[in-house]
Amino acid sequence: MGRKSDCWVILSIVATVIALCCSVAVSMAFPPEGSRASEVAFLELMASRVVDDFSNIIRFRGMSSASALQPRTRAHDASNNSRTGKQPSIDPIVAAWCPQPQPIAEQDDNDLIGRWPSVTEPVEVPAQDAPMLGQADFTWAMWVKVDEPRDRLTGDLISRYDVKTRRGYHLTLKSSAGVTSNQANDRHLQFGIDDNRDTPWRNCGRPGQALFAFSMAVHEGSLFAGTCEPGNEQSGRVYRYAGEQQWLDCGAPDRSNAVTAMAVFQGKLYVGTGKYRVAGSALKESENPHPGGKVFCYEGGNRWRDCGQLPDTEAVGGLVVFQGHLYASSLYRPAGFFRYDGEKNWKSLPVPEVVDPPTGQTVRRRVVALTVHAGHIYAGSYDGGHVYRFNGNGWTDCGRLGDNTQTYSFAEYHGQLYVGTWPSGRVYRFEGINHWKDVGRLGDELEVMGMAVHNGRLIGGTLPLGEVYSYEGGTTWKKLARLDFTPDVKYRRVWTMAEHEGQLFASTLPSGKIFAYRAGQQAMWGHPLSPGWHHVAGVKSADRLTLYLDGRAVAITPPFDARSYQVDSNQPLRLASGSHGPLNGILADVRIYRRTLQPEEIQQLARMKPTDASPKP
Repeated sequence: MGRKSDCWVILSIVATVIALCCSVAVSMAFPPEGSRASEVAFLELMASRVVDDFSNIIRFRGMSSASALQPRTRAHDASNNSRTGKQPSIDPIVAAWCPQPQPIAEQDDNDLIGRWPSVTEPVEVPAQDAPMLGQADFTWAMWVKVDEPRDRLTGDLISRYDVKTRRGYHLTLKSSAGVTSNQANDRHLQFGIDDNRDTPWRNCGRPGQALFAFSMAVHEGSLFAGTCEPGNEQSGRVYRYAGEQQWLDCGAPDRSNAVTAMAVFQGKLYVGTGKYRVAGSALKESENPHPGGKVFCYEGGNRWRDCGQLPDTEAVGGLVVFQGHLYASSLYRPAGFFRYDGEKNWKSLPVPEVVDPPTGQTVRRRVVALTVHAGHIYAGSYDGGHVYRFNGNGWTDCGRLGDNTQTYSFAEYHGQLYVGTWPSGRVYRFEGINHWKDVGRLGDELEVMGMAVHNGRLIGGTLPLGEVYSYEGGTTWKKLARLDFTPDVKYRRVWTMAEHEGQLFASTLPSGKIFAYRAGQQAMWGHPLSPGWHHVAGVKSADRLTLYLDGRAVAITPPFDARSYQVDSNQPLRLASGSHGPLNGILADVRIYRRTLQPEEIQQLARMKPTDASPKP
């Protein structure tokens, strides 16, 4: 349309706004009888009139739906594509704020610097062809679909991150299992940036009388911790984090001394209990005589529903969700592995069996820490330092990790499986059956407990000094801090970890305290993303990060100097993959803007569903 036509549209908009303002003023001065109790509804009505008039103005411009919504490739970008092989840069849709999608005017927007209509497999864009963002504001927007069954962990939607310089950004659907005994995070959206910034580890207090938090998981936006409280009159309890150093008591599921495992299953928080043998941490044995081995479902407040006793089990060793089922393991002998069949029913499943060389007898091996990787359950073991793989029917021995006797924890990093061990204090990477790559020892420590990927960094916790380390690549680990300074004890442990509100939380033994750490800045939504198509956007503005889901802002960072962060690197841009691993889903209409999209623009994009997202007749 020409400039004269545009001027008439502008004058029409101004005249409409003035008329509506006068209408609102008169109506508020002389409201209809009985309307004083409904002023909010009256103002909403006036707002809807404004929306209708603006929609009519847009429609007045005479554009058909097809022409208004047709994107336009810029000529100079198309010429560059012939040389670089990049996909054409596409102009964005300009949003009209209206209840239903309407024909919308097209305008040139040089800030739309990349678009990918569909990503069904991981894509890598070379660094020289990747959009350069520098320290500027930017917006990533896209549709994502990750459906059942869950036989793989979810990972990055987009990622560009340099491990060496700690610089870059990511938009992630975070899942982490096998963080010792927990499925700590499950399909939680995260949007993060980093420029080699981090914080000191912050003391978040001690839940109750905890010797340590045995388990942690995020559920419905809150961080929950299950404790070991070993006194004669004590029992393991669950607490919810309330900020600073405050923990709210959610009750004791049973009388045993520990809540040993956590996982979210079918929208509910499930926990396992146990009688932890405190002498295993070189401390005085627990005076609590009550066994555990039960699983409970949280019903809110301090209410717990009994979901049954695991057969011949004193303590639950781990919980994990795989292919739509909840699985559990036994911490102590006899070895046990179970599947939840509803109500209080648990089905006993096979455990690994090996021939004991000295006796020639077949022995059953414990599987304890449980994770999901590449279509299987993987399990650590306290019997011989092996890792085992379950395919739904039986087990495969994946081999022994060096000379270790126990395998404690898992993390998926760049799509590969990493495992922490005792007594070498080393981490190993799985490269095939009986093929484990030693990626280094964490200082002079003897055991690697909780491990987690946080904003692009792989972090591990240790024994005996209770330290935390960051993986630097190759066989190098950098010490970040020592967390537990309890005197006159043999062992101090960083036991388990979970991500919550953009921070990494870690529990310690024997101080019982939980600590939090932040690398870069990260907005996080602590609710599982449901199956089906969802629109996701991450917005970096001058002083914060904002995460949008289906057109609604669901997470915002505290204010910070976002424009001081340089996020470009010499690393490729990865779509449907990254530091956290492959997405294991599909993307559509992926867009990157070198500016902050306004909420109404994101709402408009969130109404433009992919073709197969519409309900089938």
